Amino acid sequence: MGMLMYNMGVFGIKWCELGYTMFLGEFTHTIDDAGRVIIPARFREELAAGLVVTRGLDRCLAVFPMAEWQKLADKVSALPITDHSARTLRRLVFANASDVALDKQGRILIPPRLREYLGITNEVVIIGLNTYLELWHPDAWREERGRVEGDESNTEAWAALGI
Repeated sequence: MGMLMYNMGVFGIKWCELGYTMFLGEFTHTIDDAGRVIIPARFREELAAGLVVTRGLDRCLAVFPMAEWQKLADKVSALPITDHSARTLRRLVFANASDVALDKQGRILIPPRLREYLGITNEVVIIGLNTYLELWHPDAWREERGRVEGDESNTEAWAALGI
């Protein structure tokens, strides 16, 4: 294992191990009239090589750095096309995906169909989930965060990890 370092910022922590960035924290940003949202500055370097936005689970969007997207794409592509569930998953993941790039201001364009799916018009919550980000409608995130924070099974999950 390499050297583990951290930088503490106003909105979260960025951990690095030999170039590996963990996406951590919660951020609320506005969406401009063109459908662009600012990505937190601490994440931009990791996303500079490109990223993919697609529908996530639980009525959110998932934002993957290109390297993480490739891992996911390889796993989904390896599923047998003769399996109905595998075909459904392929459609969910790939048909809704859009490769995007950061502009000079650190923004990404969220395609209209994905903005419509999420129901966002002026604000979005960006949450870090270690290897990728999720984008949420603020109301949906408040509800999900409340559910997660109040879930008694969290204790059991930690215990199962031996923590």
